[in-house]
Amino acid sequence: MKKLILFLLLLPTIGFSQAKVDTIEVFSTAMNKSLKAAVTLPTGYESSKESYPVLYLLHGGSGAFSDWHQKVTEPGLVNRLADQYDLIIVTPGVGPASYYFNSPLMDSVRYETYMTKELIPFIDSNYKTLAQKESRAITGLSMGGHGSIYLSAKHPELFVAAGSMSGVMNIDTRMWKVPEGFSTLRTSQQKEMLGEINYDAPNFNPFTAVSYTNQMKENGIALIIDCGVDDFLIATNRQMHQLLLENETPHDYTERPGAHTWEYWTEALPFHLLYIDKYLKRN
Repeated sequence: MKKLILFLLLLPTIGFSQAKVDTIEVFSTAMNKSLKAAVTLPTGYESSKESYPVLYLLHGGSGAFSDWHQKVTEPGLVNRLADQYDLIIVTPGVGPASYYFNSPLMDSVRYETYMTKELIPFIDSNYKTLAQKESRAITGLSMGGHGSIYLSAKHPELFVAAGSMSGVMNIDTRMWKVPEGFSTLRTSQQKEMLGEINYDAPNFNPFTAVSYTNQMKENGIALIIDCGVDDFLIATNRQMHQLLLENETPHDYTERPGAHTWEYWTEALPFHLLYIDKYLKRN
C-alpha cells in the first residue's frame, strides 16, 4: 500500500498568501524507489468542501521538486498563483536528464509510468481534486517543457492543456548551442537510456516531443509554447512551431527577450497560468 508521507517545506512567501505547501514522498512500484513532490494548496483548501483543478509543474534537467519554490526570482510565486487561480499546483521531482520518458534499457528510468500511472492517481486519491482531464493541466521548463508536451501528447485522456517554457522540444543535442562538455554529457546519458535511435526528420524517434505533432493535432489539447530569443534551445522550439504550423495544429507560440534563466521562467509562468486557466473546468 502506498503511504502519504508529509514533510514541512520551508518556503518564502509573498504578500498575504496563505497557500500551504506539503512535501510528499510517493513510492514508484515501476522503479522501486520513492520520489518527492511539493503540493501547493490554495488558501481555504482545508476548510473547503470543494474539489480543485490541478496543474502539474515540471522542473528541468538537473533540477529538483523544490526548484519552482526556491529558485524563482519572485519569492512565493507558486503560492501566489495557487491562490490567484484557486487550484492545486504539484511540482514533482524526477531523475536528471530523464526527460519524463520510459527507458527501454533501464528499469530505473520509468518516469512516464510514474507520472501517468502512479503520481497522478496518488494525488487524486489523497487530495480534493477534480479527477478528470478537463480539470488537469501540465507545463514545465526546459526538460520539463519536453515532459509536458510529450506526456500530454501520449496521454490526451489526462490533460486539457499543456505548456512548455524554454522546452527541449527535440532531444537531439546537435541542435543545442551549448558548451561541448554539457552536450557530450547529455549525449552520453541519452545513449545509456535509449541506445541507438534516430534523431532525423521526418521519422523522429518516439522518445522526443517533436515526433508527436500529428497526435497533438488529433488530441485537441490546448498548447502554449514559449522560448527566449537568446536561449540555446530556441532552434528546437522554432522547429516544433514550424511542424505545428505545417499540420495546422492550433497552438500559442511566443518568443520573448531572454535566455535559459530563472528570470525568464519567473516571468513566463504567470502567462502560462493565464492561458491554462481558460480551459480548466471547475465542476
